[in-house]
Amino acid sequence: VAKIGENIQVRRVASMGSADSTVGTYVHMNKIGVTVELEGGDEQLAVDVAMHVAAMNPEYATQDDVPAEDIAKEKAVLAAQVEDSGKPPEIVEKMVEGRLRKYLEEICLVSQTYVKTNDKTVGKLLEEAGA
Repeated sequence: VAKIGENIQVRRVASMGSADSTVGTYVHMNKIGVTVELEGGDEQLAVDVAMHVAAMNPEYATQDDVPAEDIAKEKAVLAAQVEDSGKPPEIVEKMVEGRLRKYLEEICLVSQTYVKTNDKTVGKLLEEAGA
């Protein structure tokens, strides 16, 4: 109450998963709170994914969740950046595709490099844990 001047109370919480889903929460320095619900896996995995979300703040869960207009806008920006390179159009197209792939890896949760180990993606971690 003292920090923001508002008395906020949560009255209802709805679970989107089924009875076999696992919930994990993570609070970072009393400023950022994340709750993750997984189908499969265990509670520690859900907490680890919640910590990753708090650290990396992904905009989307998967690449399929990214709106087409966002992809088109980013592709136009990337194309404008490499247009002046003097390279042939087919090389420019490959450069744009590579940079767009990297951009999508940065903004999507399952394709981000897992923050605790830096050796595999969150999607691979979830796959290995059966979630």
